[in-house]
Amino acid sequence: MDIILIAAITIDGYIAHRSDEVISWSKDLKLFKKQTMGYPVIMGSNTEKTLAVNLEGREKIIVHRNDKPEEILGKLNTEKCFIIGGGMTYTKFGPYLTHMYITPHPIVFGKGIQLFPNLKEGLSLKFIRKIIVNKTEGIFQFQYKVIS
Repeated sequence: MDIILIAAITIDGYIAHRSDEVISWSKDLKLFKKQTMGYPVIMGSNTEKTLAVNLEGREKIIVHRNDKPEEILGKLNTEKCFIIGGGMTYTKFGPYLTHMYITPHPIVFGKGIQLFPNLKEGLSLKFIRKIIVNKTEGIFQFQYKVIS
């Protein structure tokens, strides 16, 4: 099964100003919907609280502090699933990722919620492709395969 982290980030690597922020700056929501439709999306409880829209057509799996990724992933019977946030959830599922879809946005926060706030080991990535989100604004999604 492909386990795909998908995130919009600022140029300085943040996914939000604070944990209760409803994201309004992301320009890749249409692409996010297209890519995740029909697949399970895994998120932390804080991320669920910040959703501005219902994620219809996708099974929402909410993880909590004591949940074990291998148990959650072991229950899924699908070709892929998406990890959609937040930082602690990205960190928790980091060792299980097969792919990363990252969309940097031309914004600098200076501080906020990091993509991987507590990752113990780095991830090696192999570039797969770049997808245009908004060429005029210079926004592209970069897709990577995680190398074990």
